[in-house]
Amino acid sequence: MDMETRMALIEQSYANLEKRIDKVEEKIDDIKEQMTSSQGALIKVIVGTTGTILVALISTIGVILTQT
Repeated sequence: MDMETRMALIEQSYANLEKRIDKVEEKIDDIKEQMTSSQGALIKVIVGTTGTILVALISTIGVILTQT
């Protein structure tokens, strides 16, 4: 195989590698976006649950105080 053919094959291999790296980068960006949105949803659930628990505790305390 002559030098020009080898160089052409190497260039093609690097081009294919670059395409694959670009695809991996896109997928990583997608995963990052999904994690960020999931984190926001989780925080909303935690805040909502905490609020519900606090209301239940305050109601229980109120009932106890009115019973005595």
